Amino acid sequence: MNNNEGGKNIPESKDNGFVSRIRSQSECSASSDDGAHSTTGKRQRTTSQQFMVMSGITSASPPKFVSLEEIMQAANGMKDMALVHQIVVDDEFKLERAEPEPNSIQKIIKDTMHKAFWDLLRTELAENPPNYRQALVLLEDIKEGLFALLLPQHTKIKQQISEILDGALIKQQAENNSLDFKQYAQYVLSVMLKLCAPVRDDKIKELQEKTDVVETFKDILETLDLMQLDMANFTLQVAKPDIIARSVDLERKKFADFLAIQPDGLEHTRNWLLSHLKNTELPSNVDYETHIRKQVKKSFDRACLDLLEWDEKNPYPETFMLDVPRLQDLQIKTNRLVYMGTILLIALSNAGPDLQSIASFKMGLKDHIFILLQPMTSENDLTNLLPNVAEQVVNDIKNGRRDHNFAQLSDVAENAVKQQLLEVAKADHRIKSLIRQRIKEFFFDIIESATAAPQQVPSGLSSLQRELTAIVGQFLKIVSHNCTVFSIYYYDIVSAAIPKPK
Repeated sequence: MNNNEGGKNIPESKDNGFVSRIRSQSECSASSDDGAHSTTGKRQRTTSQQFMVMSGITSASPPKFVSLEEIMQAANGMKDMALVHQIVVDDEFKLERAEPEPNSIQKIIKDTMHKAFWDLLRTELAENPPNYRQALVLLEDIKEGLFALLLPQHTKIKQQISEILDGALIKQQAENNSLDFKQYAQYVLSVMLKLCAPVRDDKIKELQEKTDVVETFKDILETLDLMQLDMANFTLQVAKPDIIARSVDLERKKFADFLAIQPDGLEHTRNWLLSHLKNTELPSNVDYETHIRKQVKKSFDRACLDLLEWDEKNPYPETFMLDVPRLQDLQIKTNRLVYMGTILLIALSNAGPDLQSIASFKMGLKDHIFILLQPMTSENDLTNLLPNVAEQVVNDIKNGRRDHNFAQLSDVAENAVKQQLLEVAKADHRIKSLIRQRIKEFFFDIIESATAAPQQVPSGLSSLQRELTAIVGQFLKIVSHNCTVFSIYYYDIVSAAIPKPK
C-alpha cells in the first residue's frame, strides 16, 4: 500500500489542548483527596466501607428492608448527581428551552392557547375606545420578565422600570384613554437592548422597526424568554468552576447512598475491572500499597478501552452509569473514525503518489467520506453505505486526476478500487483491524500518560488528527473524572483480589 501519511507529533494547539486541561484534575490512583497515599510516611487505608460510614451510612452491609421513601430519596439523589456530572464532563453543556414534540397534543394545546391570547389582545385593542384588560396583564408579565434579567447591583434600572411600568399608573392611563401602548413597547425594547447579550442586538433592533404593536409584544415575550435563558447559561458558566470543585464529594456521597440500597452495587464494576487485572502476585521486593496503586492504575486504563468497544447486551459498570449515553456516542464516533481511516488509506493508495500528495484533494476526499458515513451507527449501516462511499471515492479520484492533468484510472483499476472499499465491511478486514489497533493504542497512550506531553498521531491517520483529538479529549475527561470520584472503590476491588501478605 502506497501512501505518504507518516506519523507526526501533535502541535500544542486547540486540537490537543485537552491533555493539559484534563491532567489538571487528577490521575487515576488509589489516593484519596486528603493525600492519604503520600509517598512519605505510612498510609492509613481509606476503604469504601469507611467512606460510607463518613457519609452517614453506619453499616457497610445493605439494609435488609428498604422503605419506599429511601428508594425515592436515592433516586432523586442520582438525578441531582446526573445533572452535576453532565455539567462537569460536558464542555458544551447548556440549558435549552423545553419545547413539546412537533404535532404532539402538548404542542397543539400550547399553540392554541397562545393564539387565543394574542387574538383576544388584538380584538380588545381594536375596540373603540380600546380595551386594555389583556394589555395590562401583558405589561405586568413583561415587567417581571425584565426584573428576572437584572443582577443585584442593577438597583437604578430596577427602580426606573418600576416607575415607568407602574401598574397603577398604566391602569389610570387606560381608564383615561391616554395609554400609548406602542410607546411602552419601545421603552421595553430600549431596556432589553441594554441588558441583552450581543447575539440578541439585531433581533431587538428589528423589533424596534415593527409597526404592528401586537406582533411587537409577541416577539418581545419570545425574546425575553431567550434572554432569560442566556442569563441562566451565563450564570452557569460563572458557577462552573465551583460546581466542578464540589462535584467529586457530591458524586461520592450520592453513589454511597445508591450502594446502601443495593444488594451488590459494584458487581458489574468488579467484573469489568478484574478482567484486566494481570498481576495478582505481590513481588517480594515491592511495597504492598505501591503495588496495589500501580495495579489499580494499569487495570483501570486497560479496562477503559473496553468502554469504546462495549457489547450493549452487557450491563455497563455501575460507576459509569451516568456516562452510558456519552460512551455509546463515543463508541459510534470511534467506529466511524476507524472506517474513515480505512477507506481513506485505501482511496489514497489507489489515487497514486502524485494525487495523494495534494493536501486539498485529501481534505476534500476526507470530508466527503465523513458526510457519507454520518448515518452509520452499526456494522449493518456500514454495509448499506459502502456502495455510495465507493462511488464517491472513485468520482473524487477521477475528478482530482482530471483537474491536475494526471492520467485517468482504467476501468479495471476503477472496479478494483470499488471492490476493495466494499470489502471494508468484512469483520476480519486487515487494514481496518490495523487502523482500529492504532487508534486504541493512541487512546491508551493518552489515558496512561501521567504528563501533558504531546502524543504522536498514529501513522497513516494524520489527516484525522482533529477528529481523533476531539474523541479522545472527551473520553479522557470522562475517565479522568470517573477515576477521581471512584478510585476508593477501585482500590478496594483490586486489593481484595491481591490479599495483603501476613
